[in-house]
Amino acid sequence: MAKMAASVVEHGEDAFRKLFKFYKRRNPPPDFSDVIDFSKCLLSDKVVSTKLDPAAVSDVEARMVGLRPASDWRAFGLQGYPGFIFISNPFLQDSQSFWVRQCMKTYPQKPNVCNLDLHMSPTETEDIWGKSADILRSPPSGKREPKTLLEKLRWVTLGYHYNWDTKTYSANHCTPFPVDLHSLSRHIAAVCGFHGFNAEAGILNYYRSDSSLGIHVDESELDHTRPLLSFSFGQSAIFLLGGTRREDPPTAMYMHSGDVMVMSGSSRLLYHAVPRIVPAPKDDPSHPALETQGPGSGPDQGLTQNSTQEESALVERVSEEDWAVCSRYMQSSRVNMTVRQVLGPGQSFPETPHKRIDGSQTEGCHHGSLNGGSGAQKRRRSDSSDTVV
Repeated sequence: MAKMAASVVEHGEDAFRKLFKFYKRRNPPPDFSDVIDFSKCLLSDKVVSTKLDPAAVSDVEARMVGLRPASDWRAFGLQGYPGFIFISNPFLQDSQSFWVRQCMKTYPQKPNVCNLDLHMSPTETEDIWGKSADILRSPPSGKREPKTLLEKLRWVTLGYHYNWDTKTYSANHCTPFPVDLHSLSRHIAAVCGFHGFNAEAGILNYYRSDSSLGIHVDESELDHTRPLLSFSFGQSAIFLLGGTRREDPPTAMYMHSGDVMVMSGSSRLLYHAVPRIVPAPKDDPSHPALETQGPGSGPDQGLTQNSTQEESALVERVSEEDWAVCSRYMQSSRVNMTVRQVLGPGQSFPETPHKRIDGSQTEGCHHGSLNGGSGAQKRRRSDSSDTVV
């Protein structure tokens, strides 16, 4: 634990919460000098290099989902956190814009579920992008205007839909998991040594500049031997990674746009949180600002060139019209995707009667109708929210 954090809290009752409040504080602003920045590639007694398996994914497979060759990735770990892997922006230039567009335009579409469904009718939330895009494309008027539906998004769930009230998944509440995100997750997991990872559930969190994510543990999945993957886009965040108890003081680190975190092994069930969103770094070649990554902003880097029908690339260039909406939103926002495998080999939910909700192409999720039902129970509960506020 670094000197500044140590001056705030030592081991003791709810040490995590004290440091969470320290970094969330607005006035006076906190000192960020103890926050680890993996983009600077500075190894220390705390930050270590992590060996990956680049041969697990070919360069062609990586390019198909917008990733650079795995041999070029920079991966790190933390002393005292076995199983924690931090990959500093493995994405090709321009490909982040595709994933941002998916998070804003495609993934909030029905039959996926979002926070707006809790207090709006299905008709009102049927086309969130279409009802928001024209407003966000227009130059700011300078007047205080009502928020668009996109600006009101806080979370979207994919595949096995997480029940925020019961902290469970269920076989009876499942929709097809996106094929492109399944492929991206499978390749990341394979390079990290987790072959056969099956992306079955996703939670997308949408952060504004004043948002935070409460202290929690992701433990609702039935199989904890599979890793949890986290993808960050847009503005940066302060991420706190703690221990198995609230009394364990956490380590603070930056998550910049394009960064990927993998929580596995004994780090899979650690407390973590996001107390603060901070502006993305300027003039950092390893993390180019998202507004510079729109259509035609730079060299193709293999995003679409040399593709063949056999490669069938999943990532495509974003239109200027769509990027006008995305870039306006991301100027002050962050989107985070977390992907999980819910069931291990041979595992199943207690429910037996179930059916597929439609015949769409799907990967990962092979159960479900939208009728609710009991699901996997959490072993323990955190008294903090695990939703963005």
